Amino acid sequence: MPPDLPNDSFAILAVDDSPDNLFLIESILDDPDYRMTCVESGQEALRVVQQAPPDLILLDVMMPGLDGYAVTQRIRSDSTLPYIPILLITAHDQSSLVQGLDAGADDFIRKPVDVNELRARVRSLLRLKRSIDAQSAMIRQRDDFVARLTHDLRTPLVAANRMLKLCQGDAFGTVADDAKQALGNIAESNRHLLSMVNTLLEVYRHEAGHKALTLSPVDLFQLAETVVMELAPIAAEKMLTCLLCRADRGDVLYSYSGNGVQHSSHGLEPVAAGPVALEASSPTSDDFTVPGDRLELRRVITNLVGNAIKFTDTGSVKVTVGTTEHLPAEVDPVSSGDRPHLWVWVSVADTGIGIPEAEQGDVFEWFRQGNQARAGHGLGLHLSQRIARLHGGTIALISEAGQGSCFTLYLPQSVNQ
Repeated sequence: MPPDLPNDSFAILAVDDSPDNLFLIESILDDPDYRMTCVESGQEALRVVQQAPPDLILLDVMMPGLDGYAVTQRIRSDSTLPYIPILLITAHDQSSLVQGLDAGADDFIRKPVDVNELRARVRSLLRLKRSIDAQSAMIRQRDDFVARLTHDLRTPLVAANRMLKLCQGDAFGTVADDAKQALGNIAESNRHLLSMVNTLLEVYRHEAGHKALTLSPVDLFQLAETVVMELAPIAAEKMLTCLLCRADRGDVLYSYSGNGVQHSSHGLEPVAAGPVALEASSPTSDDFTVPGDRLELRRVITNLVGNAIKFTDTGSVKVTVGTTEHLPAEVDPVSSGDRPHLWVWVSVADTGIGIPEAEQGDVFEWFRQGNQARAGHGLGLHLSQRIARLHGGTIALISEAGQGSCFTLYLPQSVNQ
């Protein structure tokens, strides 16, 4: 048995257009713990990998048809495959080595092959394979445990919320005012906990790839207006002003201020505070329509506006919707396939505490909490970015400590509506 390896059987795929080279590799790696498969072309190698992914691939660089670089790139671009170490066998110079490693290979060995070196590199890559497989298995077990736990927690939390609501409504007899206040505090804490559980469950669904989008045409302006009108009363309690704008008109279509008055630049009369439908200030435009999952996109915009309100003590929260042909230079590139995209964007700008530059690079990371006392559980922005990416878009941030923040959601616009 090879030294320093667990007592398992390893599947090794050797690929070379020369039968003599394949015979040599088989002879060097003649061991009962290695199950060798030899093929003479890149096309045949890809077929074997799809049918039964091996634990290691020994791949010749120079082959007719698909060479070793092309085979490596195709394997690495297939997200359905597990991690497979690739050892390139080359007789060429340093530039070919760089090209192979850039294509996704893990290691290389030069011809003529040294027997002991080949065996050592094979053992090393198999140890790497087992280590990564073990880590992946632990992550899957963790994700499964957390997903099951959060799902099971929802039932008692929902039941408790309903019972607390009945108690507050005197369903079981008159409750003293002090007791009602205590029940209200408990209910609020319970709702916060349920929100955290729901968010955690959604994050793990996305991470595990179990989240399927239900796509339909979604007007982002209408969706943004729905969210603003839903959250504006919360802002009004803090004496903040919520604004909804269209970038192409440069005007304020909706304003909900702390004094409880709504305004519109389209000539609407001020009306009483509350979620009143402002039909005249809700223009519908195909320019703002994207293919997306309405519930998931609403979750993103709600999270961005909710965070802006949470971290703003004075001033306003401004939501603007617009379109652009190109993403700004500072925004991370987003895969857009073979055709250029038009982009619909929704920016949420606040006059709040802002985010220090040192923390901006990590705001979308898993469980990344800010150092501010009001920081949440570190899941909302991570989930929002996951949803944006799942739609082919992204979320960008511009912020300065003490000067406020601006989060902008970019989504590819649908072509045919």
